[in-house]
Amino acid sequence: MNFHNKIVLVAGGTGGLGREVTRAFLEAGASVVVTYRRAEEFAAVMSAAERTGATPPEGVAADVTDPAAVEKVVADIVAKHGRIDILVNAVGGYAGGTSVWEVDPRIYDQMLQLNLKAGFILARAIVPVMIRQNQGWVVNIASKAALDHAAGGGLYAASKAGALALFDSLAAEVKPYNINVNSVLPSIIDTAANRKAMPGANFSKWPKPEEIARVILFLCSEQARVIHGAAIPVYGKT
Repeated sequence: MNFHNKIVLVAGGTGGLGREVTRAFLEAGASVVVTYRRAEEFAAVMSAAERTGATPPEGVAADVTDPAAVEKVVADIVAKHGRIDILVNAVGGYAGGTSVWEVDPRIYDQMLQLNLKAGFILARAIVPVMIRQNQGWVVNIASKAALDHAAGGGLYAASKAGALALFDSLAAEVKPYNINVNSVLPSIIDTAANRKAMPGANFSKWPKPEEIARVILFLCSEQARVIHGAAIPVYGKT
């Protein structure tokens, strides 16, 4: 898949999944802008790009739950590049292991901010740009938990289910335009953080970030124009 001349924004593009999405787009020839919160994570992405000879991504330290911050990020990208072709929202967080009646109410706000509000703020700022272009691709990273509501993860599941509904509605709203909107639903992703949290698990069954990244690139390609308003399961063998 060739993404030369495509401008890609990967929100959360330095996290466990986001950095693999960033790498995959860079290797496919795209110009990539990533948002991040931790400078050391962006530095690691830059170093990895330099080692492979890929063009490094542009980085913006931004809180994507802040509408003003996101509007500035979008305005700056458009001012520099003239367009935004692709949005991948890889911003998210997990909190679980506690029953609904025992969970700290602050977790409610945290899950909604990271897993639902961020996607809303990003879409609200970027979709009008894509409408003016009459072209775009949007992929939101949801979760298997949006459909499979396990015990101990009620707030996480609720936030991801809300995000799935939000982007499904967005897909219906952009049907008059040449914009594709889809969600990807990973199960437990094979990251260092998840291995540390669940050392006794069978890691071989978990989908790897680079595998999920390839699915995302396909969804953002011309070959996948027929896929719209979908929730794509990437569960591995779990």
